[in-house]
Amino acid sequence: MSLLQVENVSAFYGPSQALFDVSLTVEAGEVVALMGRNGMGKSTTVKVICRLLRHRDGVVRFDGQDLARVPSFRAARAGIGLVPEGRRCFTNLSVHENLIAAARAGAWGFAAVAQLFPRLEERRDQVAASLSGGEQQMLAIGRALMTNPTLLILDEATEGLAPVVRQEIWAAIARLKAETGLAILVVDKSVAELRQVADRAVILEKGVAVWDGGFDALSADVTDRYLGV
Repeated sequence: MSLLQVENVSAFYGPSQALFDVSLTVEAGEVVALMGRNGMGKSTTVKVICRLLRHRDGVVRFDGQDLARVPSFRAARAGIGLVPEGRRCFTNLSVHENLIAAARAGAWGFAAVAQLFPRLEERRDQVAASLSGGEQQMLAIGRALMTNPTLLILDEATEGLAPVVRQEIWAAIARLKAETGLAILVVDKSVAELRQVADRAVILEKGVAVWDGGFDALSADVTDRYLGV
């Protein structure tokens, strides 16, 4: 059984349907890229998985548990760690306070996060509002890791960042894949960078999963059709 199973899920914002029979899976230790142009349903899918939006039809299971009636905080406790789009750090708290705010016992403590992102050690006592955008993104990833999840979801984790910082984030994701058994669902548009870390890809088009397969099989024709401007 897959760690995460999303089967024929439909979801709505009021009367407007956003997802149409979307299916995807993430296996333990696997990195899956969730791709598509803006507004195609990627963040909505993440919200459904994290129970920030209830689905109307279909099934969402995590580690064998049906999440249909599970509130978001219980989904997090079950092992789903979310790095939300836009970072959303607690700006008036220090770096250390942000990291311990939702920490749970496990391998990921402050020392482990600081090893992944040394800048967070250097800025331990600074308030999050004083950090650069890239440092805030590192903080958001570290905060999710300190919940000691089984599945880490990264929603546009490199969007809007300087190229040098983007490379630091991608290097950290590659380390997580190589050195841990963490399953990762990555929402991003950067095919070149995703190709270095992702095992599979799922592409959404207007709320429909239109392509699902190994990343090595993701051809230029497919990316031009579904991801091109």
